[in-house]
Amino acid sequence: MSQPASSLVRVTKLEPQNLPDAAATLAWIATRCDGELERARDLVAGFKAQRPTDSLEALHAWNDIEVALGNAAAAASVYAETNPDGAVRDAADQAMQRIDAFSTDLGLDRDIYEVVTAVDGTGLDPDSSRLLERILRDFHRSGVDRDEQTRERLRDLAQAELLASQEFAKFIREGARSIRVRREDLAGMPDDWMSAHEPDQGGLVTVTTDYPDSIPLMTYCSVASTRRAMTHERLNIAWPQGDEVLQRLLGLRAEHASLLGYDSWADYDAEVKMIGDGGAIAEFIDQISAAAAGSAQRDKAVLVARRRQDVPEATDIDAADLTYYSEVVRKEDYAVDAQLTRTFFAFEKVRQGLLEVTGRLFGLTWRRVDDATLWHGDVTAYDVLQGDERIGRIYLDLHPREGKYKHAAQFVLASGVRGRQLPEGVLVCNFSKGLMEHGEVVTLFHEFGHLIHHVVGGDQQWVRFSGVATEWDFVEAPSQMLEEWAWDADILATFASDADGHTIPPDLVDRMRKADDFGKGFHARTQMFYAALSLGIHRSKPDDLTQAVRETQQKYSVFPYIEDTHFQCAFGHLDGYSSGYYTYMWSLVIAKDMFSAFDHANLFDPEVASRYRDKVLAPGGSDDAADLVADFLGRPYTFDAYAAWLAE
Repeated sequence: MSQPASSLVRVTKLEPQNLPDAAATLAWIATRCDGELERARDLVAGFKAQRPTDSLEALHAWNDIEVALGNAAAAASVYAETNPDGAVRDAADQAMQRIDAFSTDLGLDRDIYEVVTAVDGTGLDPDSSRLLERILRDFHRSGVDRDEQTRERLRDLAQAELLASQEFAKFIREGARSIRVRREDLAGMPDDWMSAHEPDQGGLVTVTTDYPDSIPLMTYCSVASTRRAMTHERLNIAWPQGDEVLQRLLGLRAEHASLLGYDSWADYDAEVKMIGDGGAIAEFIDQISAAAAGSAQRDKAVLVARRRQDVPEATDIDAADLTYYSEVVRKEDYAVDAQLTRTFFAFEKVRQGLLEVTGRLFGLTWRRVDDATLWHGDVTAYDVLQGDERIGRIYLDLHPREGKYKHAAQFVLASGVRGRQLPEGVLVCNFSKGLMEHGEVVTLFHEFGHLIHHVVGGDQQWVRFSGVATEWDFVEAPSQMLEEWAWDADILATFASDADGHTIPPDLVDRMRKADDFGKGFHARTQMFYAALSLGIHRSKPDDLTQAVRETQQKYSVFPYIEDTHFQCAFGHLDGYSSGYYTYMWSLVIAKDMFSAFDHANLFDPEVASRYRDKVLAPGGSDDAADLVADFLGRPYTFDAYAAWLAE
């Protein structure tokens, strides 16, 4: 499956191309989103009129409806989060509202439900039988079997929830904050960063909360007051507007779950995940917290002791100093200087290296598409080939801009359906165009793993199982496992080199890995703070969300709450992940176990890589995630590999 690097696309520069103006984009949204929505309406009308009784005929008719709705929703989602024009983003949000309203009506439509329940599933192949079961389960979870008054209220709730979610996301997306400081208050910052941040006429430098600005500042700036000012702004993004919206969203979700007979939204949401119910989430959070307790306190003590060298009266450390002193400890105790390390990770080389590494690993070729219709000059498109066959297309939108999604995620532009449409995915990140932190390289590998899963898993008969359509608490596992390739010295040697062409030294990579392991215990506890917050506020809906943050942080994190901050408003995962933030750690447990099957001395081993691709990624959601992993490992997954890593 390995391919020579010369067969892979090489990209040396970005050039704006095929960029439609706002009017053309608005017309395209109307065509794609509302056109596909109208097609779905026609298909539903035909489904009702024909009332197919043949099982496969009925499933194919339903699949047609889901394809149309999926295409409409995917386009609306991508353009709402990425288009540089605010009018386009608003139009995409409005299109999503129409799509969601129709989807809600569809799930509550008794006529269609009667047709589906009359389908005889006897003799169906496993994939088709699984699809029928999922359709019936979805109808039940939508409330179609409730009385008319309840169904009408559920319809209203679904629309209100979407509007609140969009409002919450928009406040975060457009709510970047900033600080203005003197150059001397930026002591310790890298030269290239300083060159990109010239002072204004008043002699002050503006630094925003966007990642390429704020993460280096939190890592390198030696001026404590500057770090604290930035921390305050980062933890107050979307405050106070987001708090009211989040409270409203929590109330809507709680009522929604109650009407369907669930104790809480967390129980409703967890029902279709690997974990099963909200109580099991709480148990998992406590299990991880207990396993990480010793390591967390040990490494925190190191940070406090090092901070005390600078601040003799210090007895604790919080988020304003955590990243900086973690970097100091890694530099002094592990001989890893991130300012030196980043010189090996120029963005252009990293992007090319990512394509070559993943192409070789999974037997894929990434071919630059020069005539693709894009939405910004920073975006690049690639066709994905397996052998001579084109199996999909990806778009990379990797740099920040005003109004764009602020974090890192993979968005679906089209789900693959065998013989009908190829999968298309969009990677949306916020990296510098210059030198990257190694942590950003790891993030890029992680998010690219979602793209690979989406494309490789996109050859499905039923769109319901296409790509990453597995249980939500497994979705992160393949991406978390791909992070390991960004830590391997032999892998990094294929693309990580400084301006003089010197390859990153293997001994430096080894020290980087050991330095990264420092703090993994308190990182796990912080993640459990986030997970417990997302779970807790969806189970009890507290009146004071800031107090809930304070109390939950005190219980699970080893770092104290910072006064006058409102993390809940900047925590975008409370929208999309709702009560399920635990899924990151649940997936990591599985990822560590899957990685144990690879030869760590040869991560390009074609036998295990192709087996993983074919048994875990290619099936998409056509089987339960636990069964896919067991098929790959030859046994059920366990907690052992994660526990061993945490104890190292």
